[in-house]
Amino acid sequence: MNTEARLLLAVTLMIGVIFGTQILFPTPEPAPGPAPADSTTSAPSLPDLGDSSAPTVTPTGTTPDPSVEASDGAADAVADPPALGEQEPAAPAAPQPVAPREIVVAGPLYEYRFTNVGARLLSATLPRFDDLAHDGRPAVQLVPEGGAAMGRRLVIGADTVDLRELGFRSDAPARVEVTEGGGPVSLDFTWRNPAGDFAVDVSYTFEPDEYIVDVDTRITGVDRPLLLTSLGDGIAYAEADSVQEARTMAYVTNGVESGISQRQLARVNEGELQDGPFLWTAIKSKYFVVALLPGAERAEDALAGPPPSYVGGIVVTPTPVPHRAEVEAAMAADASGLVEYRMYLGPQEYSRLKAVGDDFQEVNPYGWAFFRAVVRPFVGVIVAILNWTHDTLGIGYGWVLILFGVALRVMLWPLNAKAMRAQIRNMAVQPLVKEIQTKYKNDKEKQQQELMRLYKEHGFNPVAGCLPMLLPWPILIALFFVFQNAIELRGVPFWWLPDLSAKDPLFILPAMLALSMFLIQWITYKSMPSDNPQMKMMMWFMPIFLGVIFLNFPSGLNLYYASMNVATLPQQILIANERKKVQPIQPGGPGANDRGGSGRRSGGGSGGGSGGGGRKGGKRKKARSRG
Repeated sequence: MNTEARLLLAVTLMIGVIFGTQILFPTPEPAPGPAPADSTTSAPSLPDLGDSSAPTVTPTGTTPDPSVEASDGAADAVADPPALGEQEPAAPAAPQPVAPREIVVAGPLYEYRFTNVGARLLSATLPRFDDLAHDGRPAVQLVPEGGAAMGRRLVIGADTVDLRELGFRSDAPARVEVTEGGGPVSLDFTWRNPAGDFAVDVSYTFEPDEYIVDVDTRITGVDRPLLLTSLGDGIAYAEADSVQEARTMAYVTNGVESGISQRQLARVNEGELQDGPFLWTAIKSKYFVVALLPGAERAEDALAGPPPSYVGGIVVTPTPVPHRAEVEAAMAADASGLVEYRMYLGPQEYSRLKAVGDDFQEVNPYGWAFFRAVVRPFVGVIVAILNWTHDTLGIGYGWVLILFGVALRVMLWPLNAKAMRAQIRNMAVQPLVKEIQTKYKNDKEKQQQELMRLYKEHGFNPVAGCLPMLLPWPILIALFFVFQNAIELRGVPFWWLPDLSAKDPLFILPAMLALSMFLIQWITYKSMPSDNPQMKMMMWFMPIFLGVIFLNFPSGLNLYYASMNVATLPQQILIANERKKVQPIQPGGPGANDRGGSGRRSGGGSGGGSGGGGRKGGKRKKARSRG
């Protein structure tokens, strides 16, 4: 492969990386205008779970949600509720009012704020992580202001019972402490229908050292209802670059048969329905996630449908707020009316996600879909080495990235040296290659035969210069995505950089990256035996082009690439000195027909005669002289 082809291949690969990223992560669509004040949006029912136009049933002894307009059918349903089990509905009794109250659950890793209205979660604060979107850097908040998660609805036949505005009772104090080193702590809520035996009990269990909350919901008085649990309508903004963060707002599912799938919240259609069963479903931002996961032990004795601990399906409903959509997950109750599941509310730390199981670490998949199978094995190793280096050596993540860049270049030194020396050998026989191409330009078959003969005679492989450079590509691409999305770099300052996960505010690193790339190409260009206009043009164009592209990339990624380029310069200088000593083999000249002559002379860069340079070449010359 000649120099022009190698340059074309390199440019094609780099442009593929750049534009592929833009295609996979497009600019968010324009935000829709605010909805009219009197507009309402209702989530559709799941298929096969009752008529989508079924009325919403308000249990006896409760007050309907005034924000939802009741249709004629709904009014009839409220006046004549469906039978729950086999009991006769009792005469309406005066409801016992439950005063709204809030309960805070505080642990070492989190602080949750619940309300007894619907037994819902109003806020989830992560004190270990700073909110970079607001002044003063308060702790990260997962639930958007004014929103809520873990609201519930029951699908009973063709009807829906809305529990989100009902007053649950709880004996818990206003603040519950989960102490480090202590055992699990539970928070219980209960709602009873004063007109009958219909009841809902909700229990949350918290561990001090985990972001996972075990949730048990028991429904009594009805026969095997379907529970719809809301994950909320997105995650609160917490990054300095809200535009980039908006691109990453998505819901992700792991289907038992279909595998991992994700969709941006900005692209959700009106009332999307996704059939399961799913191992888990989640809403994520760039660095944080709220997910509903199966129970610790899956029950497999369901009489119909998926096991109760699987997610049977999801309903996704867009909201008037841009880049927001409510996700509700459906789970079937077991024979006793119990639905068990877990909620993960926390950071996308690779080790934590992987420990959950069911490929939960793929909630934030690295790389392009078609390349993920190749990149995936390297991601866990890279993240583990990143954290091990930081923890063991006690150095900041900025220095870890520099060390990564230098160490990787040292590790790849033998491969790069082999590739570059193969290119030197290839360059030495280029005059012979051109002679064959010109001589047999009208006979392609003969041309290929002569080229193969030339390759064998000179120990020359046309792809030897490319293959060693392509082998480390999966590692390089894995590093690209890991350093671009690693939560470990989030909010970490280094020298003039306020945040390694954000762009360089002074654009020093992109300039260093472009300059180092120019120096690498300039050293190569100056060592070439003849002037190459195409290479000269690329020497000026590519550094500027890539420098502009990397302007808005995370500064940690730029720091790693700039360090690796600087560490490449010594090897580039050594190989350039070897390349200068090589003399191309001219057609009909000494060594043109000597097997391995050019490789022996150019491989070690030691010069020597222009012919075979060894005993074999000398013997051949003596034999010809005798003749």
